[in-house]
Amino acid sequence: MQFCKSKKRLTAYILAALCAASTAYAATEHWNDASLTPDAVVATQAGDENWSQWKTSWESIKTDYEQVSMAPGKNASQMNFAWYSKEQPTHAEVRISENADMTGAADWKGTSKEGTVVDGVQFFTNKVTVRSLKPDTTYYYQVKVDGDWKDVQSFKTGNPDDFSFMYVGDPQIGASKGQTSSEGNKQDGELAARNDAYNWNKTLNSALSQHPEINFLVSPGDQINEPAEDQSAGKIQLQEMQYAGYLSAKALRSLPEATSIGNHDSMTVGYQNHFNTPNPFTEEATPTTAGHGYYYTYGNALFIMINANNYNAADHEALIKKAIAANPNTKWRIVVMHQDIYGSGKDHSDSDGILLRTQLTPIYDANKIDVVLQGHDHTYARTYQLSGDGKDHATFDEYKVAGQQGQHHNLIDAAMKDESKKSVYESQNLCYTIADMKQGTLHNPKGVFYMSSNSATGSKFYELIPQQQDYIAARNQDWRPTYSVIHITKNSFTIDTYDVETGKPIDESYSIIKD
Repeated sequence: MQFCKSKKRLTAYILAALCAASTAYAATEHWNDASLTPDAVVATQAGDENWSQWKTSWESIKTDYEQVSMAPGKNASQMNFAWYSKEQPTHAEVRISENADMTGAADWKGTSKEGTVVDGVQFFTNKVTVRSLKPDTTYYYQVKVDGDWKDVQSFKTGNPDDFSFMYVGDPQIGASKGQTSSEGNKQDGELAARNDAYNWNKTLNSALSQHPEINFLVSPGDQINEPAEDQSAGKIQLQEMQYAGYLSAKALRSLPEATSIGNHDSMTVGYQNHFNTPNPFTEEATPTTAGHGYYYTYGNALFIMINANNYNAADHEALIKKAIAANPNTKWRIVVMHQDIYGSGKDHSDSDGILLRTQLTPIYDANKIDVVLQGHDHTYARTYQLSGDGKDHATFDEYKVAGQQGQHHNLIDAAMKDESKKSVYESQNLCYTIADMKQGTLHNPKGVFYMSSNSATGSKFYELIPQQQDYIAARNQDWRPTYSVIHITKNSFTIDTYDVETGKPIDESYSIIKD
């Protein structure tokens, strides 16, 4: 094919660069310092706490590895639970009732198996699926941990025909490591986790108070910061401390979360031990250690969560086809993935963020995907409606790191930031056309809509790339945490994005109507 010569040239370029690569772009000096707002109050499991009180609570939170996560089930009538325990039960158990005193509770059983070893202690990972849930109903539940039923919690199911979810970018608890707070502390791993977990609480509390209509949360990955690539005991312990901080948010006792695997999540089993994902795509040929992509439905929407750290696009195509075959009549098809193949951040949007662009763009087109929700770049950007150009392009297979730990993006970053080599790479990534440039409300548009989310915690911000790409309709970097609310009905998809602190929109609303 015409691109073979370019691929050979790029192979030589990148091999040389990989040998010399040692650094990559890093976080900016901008971050969300919790100590600057000491009087701000967040709702935690201990009650309403300010920064000083949170620091005291942190001493018990940081080693509370047995916290519960909830996730959407295969459809809106199911809910998935997961948690760690020190003791292994015969069956993992959750009981659920429509009554706050738990009368008439139904007992649901699941699985328990050996999980992560933390500080020399063997923990077990427990998973249960609750079924037959009714829409628009409040349920109360208890989880049995180490032989005892935990306190009663509650959640409310939504209306599958008219629902909203919160879309956040890269909470990445612990990513503020190395920053210096107003209290004079240069943050080590623990102080960074303490800071970022507090801000994660603030974001969730603010979003839910401003938008109580939110039914569940969607995250495109990097829940935590420590990849623990070397699997050492100390780094595993730090990673689990970050998961403890992430899951500590009181809001998550009532808010199901559909997470995808980020590059920082991909290298250990911690992710798959903490989250109970529905329909895991175990047929992946080259999965990462963290687990697999998966899919679920909510009303008339099909969500396909891709593990983009697996750079084998054939796996993702097979997952998409399987999900659609199982749910052929859903009106909305939404892909969630970590790496932003159409983003606008300085760190990744012109390097590893587009390593999959030439392969995934035609797959999304062929399978009539409506929306792709992305993370990774810690900046806000949304595209026009995009389509592939229908031409053959390089796949860059020879530049992908094999194995179960996923792509080590720092090496790709370093290679692709070299201006003498980047032009060859980028020429192949001009594989798209702009199908529709309308703004506001679009009726039956052609193409696929791509979104990249900024940091939801402010643990780490990146700069926007200096030259805005032609596929970008709007972008923003105000160095403040943001979140989006996506509202879906039978015929409409609408996304609005807000500043966490003020609750004000940072961009105009964008809607797609299918008449």
